[in-house]
Amino acid sequence: MALRPAAGEGRAGGDASRAAGAISEHDGLENVQQKKIFMENKTQQREEPCAADSVDSLMAEMPFLDTDIEDECVMHATSEINTKKKRKRTTGREIEEDIERKKKKNKQYQPNYFISLPITNPKITVSIQAVQDAIIQKDQRLSKAMVRSGSLHVTMLVMHLSNEEEISTAVDALSDSKVFVEDLLRGKRVHLSFQGIDHFKNQVGFVKLAENTTILMEIAETMKKIFQEKGILAGEERAFRPHLTFMKLSKSTELRKQVKKIDSSLYEDFKTHYFGHEILHRFDLCSMLKKKQPNGYYYCESSIVFGKSHEADLAKEALRRETQALLPKLNQIKALLSSPEIRTKISKELFEDRHNSNSKWKSGIDSESPNA
Repeated sequence: MALRPAAGEGRAGGDASRAAGAISEHDGLENVQQKKIFMENKTQQREEPCAADSVDSLMAEMPFLDTDIEDECVMHATSEINTKKKRKRTTGREIEEDIERKKKKNKQYQPNYFISLPITNPKITVSIQAVQDAIIQKDQRLSKAMVRSGSLHVTMLVMHLSNEEEISTAVDALSDSKVFVEDLLRGKRVHLSFQGIDHFKNQVGFVKLAENTTILMEIAETMKKIFQEKGILAGEERAFRPHLTFMKLSKSTELRKQVKKIDSSLYEDFKTHYFGHEILHRFDLCSMLKKKQPNGYYYCESSIVFGKSHEADLAKEALRRETQALLPKLNQIKALLSSPEIRTKISKELFEDRHNSNSKWKSGIDSESPNA
């Protein structure tokens, strides 16, 4: 038989049961709300990216300590990688910018002037022209690589001159070099003989200097010191090797695309050819960029000439060439005068001219006489 609770107990038990149910329901609602808030925050947290430098502060602001931080660590690691890549790219840009700056700096100091030993002997220029013609006949493309006869020279020294002030300083340095050259030569005439052909990496063809290279090397080295002492960036790291360039691929960008190397067999017949000699008498300060002279030679800022008799020698040489050009005509005239028919004809004309002159002279005297 079931026992019924007392009235008070029944009411108290019912109240307690209802209260427990209410608490249980309330706890359930709170749990649902907390779960809902937890899920919303977790979803929101996953949707919003974080920066690598704010990971610690972001973790401190997180509402739940049990939140999975694996994603955060992955994001942090990824951000670090991205940051490193960004830094690497930045470093790369800095390197590129540094290279560009160096290129500009090097371009600013690229040689634009040089000391030239001009080639003035016609025998040398005519011989080089013959070599150039022979090469062009075998390979027409190389016509663009040929140096004009008026531009033939030996480069003694290269330099960079930025402005008119530096050009003026270079002119003074060249003038100072004259004293040294004259002391070295001591009045002697130096013959620079050119014989044989060689090349630089099959890119440049040149005629070799057969003798007196030591003198030129000494002059070049002293010039370099004189220019550098005056603050002119002059000279090269490479050893000075005097040569007479007559062909180079760098004269034409289009040609360099077509021809990578000059075939040495093209000038095989001239490898030991004697081209002639040049008397050492003049050095010029020339511009690489300014407009050339009408004869093809470079724009010249200044020159030094040495050797007292050199100008007279040039005049004699010019007169000798003119005389040689006239010799064939003189020989033709001699041949005509030696012919008997021509001699008879000339004598007859001379006799008639004399007779006519005498007749006129006699008539003039008669007309002036008192009895006329």
